[in-house]
Parts: sequence; C-alpha cells; structure tokens
Amino acid sequence: MRMVGALLAVHREAAGYTQRSLAQQFLVSEELIASVEQGRRPLKMDLAVQLDDFLGTKRTLQTAVDNMPEVDLVPRWAEEYLDCEREAIAISWYESLLVPGLLQTEAYARAVFRSRVPVYDEDEIEQLVAARIERRDILHRKQPPMASFMVWEAALRDKLGGEQVYAEQLRHIREYAELPGLAVQILPLGRTTHAGLEGPFILLETPEHQRLAYSETQRGSHLIADPDEVAILTQKYAMLRTQALNAEDTRDLLDRLLGEQ
Repeated sequence: MRMVGALLAVHREAAGYTQRSLAQQFLVSEELIASVEQGRRPLKMDLAVQLDDFLGTKRTLQTAVDNMPEVDLVPRWAEEYLDCEREAIAISWYESLLVPGLLQTEAYARAVFRSRVPVYDEDEIEQLVAARIERRDILHRKQPPMASFMVWEAALRDKLGGEQVYAEQLRHIREYAELPGLAVQILPLGRTTHAGLEGPFILLETPEHQRLAYSETQRGSHLIADPDEVAILTQKYAMLRTQALNAEDTRDLLDRLLGEQ
C-alpha cells in the first residue's frame, strides 16, 4: 500500500496537482488522496483506472493495484464500511455487546481480539489492534465528525481483559464523553422497553449527505443504502436516545462504575 501510494504521489506531482486539486477532479475528499499516498488505505481499482486515464500513466496504477498481495486480515466485507467511516461527517453508533470500536482502548481491543474463536495468533492480534486504534484518529481531526454513541449498560459491565483493563476502558469512555461534538449515552439495565433488541448498528452520513447504515452478523456484514431501510434504523436510534440516560446522567453512571473499582 505504501508503494502504490508513493507511485500516486510521484505521478500527481509530475502532473502539477496538489492532493486537494486532484481530489476535486474526482469529487473525492482530500483526506482520501492523502490516506492512499501515505499507505494508510488501499487504492481501489475503479479509482486507479480513472487516475491512470487522467494522469496519462499508462495503466501503472492499475497494474500496481492488480498485483497487490491478498490481505485477509481485514475481511473484504468490512473494507467498504471502513472507507465510509473515514469519510463520514456524522456517526451514530448503537452497541449492545461490547464497547464501540472507536471508543476502545488498546488493551480492551486486544482482549476483544483474543476472545475470537477460532483464535488469532499474536501477530494477527497486534496488527488488528493497531488498525483499530488508528481508526480513533477520525475523532481527533481538525474537523471531526459529529459522533453519538449509545451503549447498553450490559456491555459496560463485562470485564474483558480483567479488572485493570476494565477500569482503564471506563476512564477512557469518561474522557471521551467530554469531547466537543461527541455524545455518549448509556441505555440502562432494568428497562421495560428496549428499541434495540435486534442488535447493534451504525448510521453514517457521507460528505455528500447520503445516509447509510451498517450492521454485522457472525460471518459478514451489511452496508445499507436503501433510504427506506436506513429510515427504519434512524427511527430505532431516535427511540433509543429517548430510552437512554442523557449525557449528564451517563457521566454520573460512569463515575459510579469507576468508583466501584
């Protein structure tokens, strides 16, 4: 990926384009071009074809992409979502099983991947942890997405990795709950109604103001663009927000949980 990115940077500069001006030619974000050039994300074949035609590079980028080694560490069915997550201007995430990935600490993420069956080897775990922690960068960009996280209290009661990892994770969520433009709400235990019983999901808004939804199963995932289906999940999320603790009460609960440690 770094080699392909370096090739793109060389050809872009030779053609007299900045990352921003090249991105404008293809109606993509400057961040996308920068990430490809820095080797942080793959160049997709459709964009490689367009770039070769535009820059006159005689299939150089297409050939490089076509000969990239297979990388199975991040499943192909997750790559499209990760692309959308990087570009999103708004993220709304409901999670009932564990701490949302963008809020995980390194130690907690390691405990999550060590829980996987069949097991990963240690090298795979460290690569996966590094990739997950890098995703948190979007919350610290100069212009981060508006982010809302709804977490069922049961997910915060599980102590993956042990007491020390658990306490560190709670402190981390408590710190993130103070970030501007980021909301954390806990859906408390003991409710008599629950709008999220069918499982976790994520809502995204793209820079073009398209609304998408994403949900995972045991062995795959669904990136949903159909407006009617996205609308249903948007309604679910709105109802969950009314059932959850508000931001202030959520912080109080986190403080109580930390006090129990």
